[in-house]
Amino acid sequence: MTILITGSAGFIGFHLSKRLIDLGETVIGVDNLNNYYDPSLKKARLDILKNSESKLFTFVKANLEDSTSIENIFAEYKPNKVVNLAAQAGVRYSIENPHAYVQSNLVGFINILECCRRYSIEHLVYASSSSVYGGNTKMPFSETQNVDHPVSLYAATKKSNELMAHSYSHLYNIPSTGLRFFTVYGPWGRPDMALFLFTKAMIEGESINVYNDGRMIRDFTYIDDIIESLVRVLNKPPVKDLTFDFQNPNSSSSWAPHKIFNIGNSNPIELMTFINAIEDSLGFISKKNFLPMQPGDVPATEASTKLLEEWIDFKPNTSVEKGISSFVNWYKEFYKVSKKIDHIKSN
Repeated sequence: MTILITGSAGFIGFHLSKRLIDLGETVIGVDNLNNYYDPSLKKARLDILKNSESKLFTFVKANLEDSTSIENIFAEYKPNKVVNLAAQAGVRYSIENPHAYVQSNLVGFINILECCRRYSIEHLVYASSSSVYGGNTKMPFSETQNVDHPVSLYAATKKSNELMAHSYSHLYNIPSTGLRFFTVYGPWGRPDMALFLFTKAMIEGESINVYNDGRMIRDFTYIDDIIESLVRVLNKPPVKDLTFDFQNPNSSSSWAPHKIFNIGNSNPIELMTFINAIEDSLGFISKKNFLPMQPGDVPATEASTKLLEEWIDFKPNTSVEKGISSFVNWYKEFYKVSKKIDHIKSN
């Protein structure tokens, strides 16, 4: 089995690639190694994949929006399945750089869909986001809810991905699964995410920025749970729902071979609880700047994962305390900062 993974040097793409290689699958990794965040972290992830003893990993540097490059990759490697994780990420960055999101998340995704059509892909799994729920306030967020009111361009592009994938599933019978990720965290995580930002600032003796005065709730989901879910989803392509009710359509299913699932921990916690867990792992209290809500952000997220659990017989269950401890241990080892932490504790 040959599996093409876009965004393979990214946080989730790296972990998924590593897991599939360990399972004996051939992985073709695609990434443009852009500088949205420190490329050295992406290259460090990539080095681990390239040095895999199994030699089942091949890396190709390419932009999704370059249709010729993507076409050549499909033609040369002929993947059986595709996992599209590459995207311009970040809610707040989409306000500053909207064109980057249109190119990567929309133009790039149509190039993936076109190649899936031409090369008869057995299953396309693609990343959506919990941000598609936008202005919804009814918790937990369910796949059956309306998601027509995004509050950021990033969210709008992810909703667009779901619509684009469904149309190709309908027109060309491409089995496709969209996954709405809920605040993924863990070792090798993205530097622009809260856990990384907080840990880095605390270790460097700086204040952390706590938005909405800390009155935020998030459904934090540990990376190992995400990867277990992804592997199971990848091995179970959707089929047409022959009982689909056209009079009362349910957005979580379709007459086409297309499904959408939430992936979350289903155990949302307050931001201050999250921060306290980081402090416990580091062994000291942080200095905090309490600030207003940022544009494009939402005060709370919570995933209903009932449909996913029924589909793959698995429920994410890693506690935040355990997950944060794993991240902090990785961070200290990767950045070699134990002496700096001891200095902060002594002060």
